[in-house]
Amino acid sequence: MTESLSALHQELARVVLVDRALDEVLTEIVQIARRALPGADASSITLIRDERGYTAAYDGQLAMDADELQYERGYGPCLDAGRSGEVFVIADMRSEERWPDYAARVFELGVRSSLSVPLPFQGATIGALNNYSLGTGAFDEGDLAAGEEVAAFVAIAVANAEAAARATDDVTNMRRAMASRSVIEQGKGILMERYKVTSEQAFTLLTHASQRSNVKLRDVAEELTTTGVLRGS
Repeated sequence: MTESLSALHQELARVVLVDRALDEVLTEIVQIARRALPGADASSITLIRDERGYTAAYDGQLAMDADELQYERGYGPCLDAGRSGEVFVIADMRSEERWPDYAARVFELGVRSSLSVPLPFQGATIGALNNYSLGTGAFDEGDLAAGEEVAAFVAIAVANAEAAARATDDVTNMRRAMASRSVIEQGKGILMERYKVTSEQAFTLLTHASQRSNVKLRDVAEELTTTGVLRGS
């Protein structure tokens, strides 16, 4: 491992991933990326969800402007890197043939070369680390190696954020389920006392009331506990 990559690893290892907003984490990472790639005058992170790309973090307005040109078209090196999982290097925008209209427009902004590195995972979110230079041929194998290290760390940060979001959703859903169950149990208790029936029979009464009125079981039970009235009875 080269000294520069070792230093990059150490800097990335100091990034705190937990209990922070994703955009805050990615902003710190993209700043590290720009410092780690000598050829980069501006860097950004593109994330793609539901086929729509957006810049999640950037260091240098040039990166944001170059990204936006691609989003307007629906294609370009950063979007195509994210979608295909391929690395795209443009050594000279003047001779670029894969995205000629984009290259011509971004050249007007001052971009002469770029390096787009895909995030190495396929989850709900895909994307790429984008690096732009004011000089031609700015990115070499060392830049690519550093870019791949940073992209891998971005993928970890995004995956952690998505896992945390899923966990939050799971907790919310569990609490809702517990609340619904509690209301239904209360409703059953009222019917058991009122009609001197078993727990199973009380549940059947609630179910039939729900079906007859086309109202959710939980709502029928809640109405019963609030008003004392069993819908449809």
